[in-house]
Amino acid sequence: MKKIALISDTHSYFGKDIEKYLLKCDEIWHAGDIGDAATLEKYRKMKPLRAVYGNIDGYDVRIDTPEFKFFTMEDLKVLMIHIGGYPGRYTPQARELIIKYRPDIFISGHSHILKIMPDKKYDLLHINPGACGNIGFHKVRTLVLFDLDCGNIQNVRVVELAR
Repeated sequence: MKKIALISDTHSYFGKDIEKYLLKCDEIWHAGDIGDAATLEKYRKMKPLRAVYGNIDGYDVRIDTPEFKFFTMEDLKVLMIHIGGYPGRYTPQARELIIKYRPDIFISGHSHILKIMPDKKYDLLHINPGACGNIGFHKVRTLVLFDLDCGNIQNVRVVELAR
């Protein structure tokens, strides 16, 4: 079993309020808009990190993170990209990647809006963890915690943090 902390849109933010949740997990997954290389390194030093770059990330982050990431963990195929859209309204690139890789879990960020929803057409679970940083229009900062165990996603929890 692996305990995962999923964050996105930190925009160079790294604070004690989210650190306490990240420390309890086995891995941190970051769905883009990290902010800068220094912030990326702070997350990397804390726990194993799987991250993609986002639209605000500069060369310093992009040189060290891919645009999208596909991997398997605990018998689940995971696809992560920053700008992906939602079931029924995926971006063309996300739709192509979903068709190519057939993930069980599709993760995107960018919207700053937390959504966890099934996609029956592609037989996957879509997760957007919202935004964990202090920059943006969101009123509540969010992150998602969950466990992966032998082909199952379990104990999905949303953490809400004040601005």
